[in-house]
Amino acid sequence: MQWESWSAFWHMGGRAWYVWGSYAVCFALIALEVAQLMRARRTLWQKLRRLAMLENTDTLPPPPDASGAA
Repeated sequence: MQWESWSAFWHMGGRAWYVWGSYAVCFALIALEVAQLMRARRTLWQKLRRLAMLENTDTLPPPPDASGAA
């Protein structure tokens, strides 16, 4: 699809609120999913550390860094 100008592109033929609103909702939901996954991961590591301390073992590896590298 070709647009006459950037203004026409952003206007989306009168449907800009629907189009850009859909993108905004999608981005917000993806960001929420990532935040929930990070929180769940942190909680899991805390529980595993607590369990290891209760069992009095040092066999649990250190948690991976924030970059996601294992």
